[in-house]
Amino acid sequence: MDRLPLNRSVVTERGARLADATGFDSLSLAAVARSFGVQTPSLYSHVKDLADLRDGITALALGELAANIGEAIAGRSKKDALVGFAITHRQYSTEHPGRWASLQRRAGQAAVDTDAARRIVQVTDAVLIGYDIAGPDRTHATRIIGSALSGFLNLERSGSFAHSLPPAEQSWPELIDALDFLLTHWHNRGTARQKATP
Repeated sequence: MDRLPLNRSVVTERGARLADATGFDSLSLAAVARSFGVQTPSLYSHVKDLADLRDGITALALGELAANIGEAIAGRSKKDALVGFAITHRQYSTEHPGRWASLQRRAGQAAVDTDAARRIVQVTDAVLIGYDIAGPDRTHATRIIGSALSGFLNLERSGSFAHSLPPAEQSWPELIDALDFLLTHWHNRGTARQKATP
């Protein structure tokens, strides 16, 4: 790889590229330093330690994903927006596996407090507003959508769906339809629970 003047942004981007190529969990400061042709201590002016680098990659991934989602849902609402939201997650997990893995962990507070993290919240809220979901319910809905998408995508990537039919590709639209149904009927959940109670 070419030699570049080092700064935090350059080091983080290189770390993200290596994570995509070799895996987020195997990422090390030594590997990043070698890619620049420098010694590991040369990185400490830009990142404090490996945890700081990993949080930087998480923030980078959040920003990229938020930007992609923003483009995908622009001018759309309800299911159209949900489809764009979901497909963007799937594409990102495929194109940037290391960066995606950085999002499947408990991030440090430094990553949580970034503008990128706030943008992810904003684009997710934009989808839920179309379904008229507000207040505390928006947090519940966000967690449910995130769990469903991340669970499906992580199981798909690990090959867990490879040993049964139909193929996962046919289950993907079913997942989106199920989420759309849930969000569309969100405000009827209490009635459904009361009917289910013996």
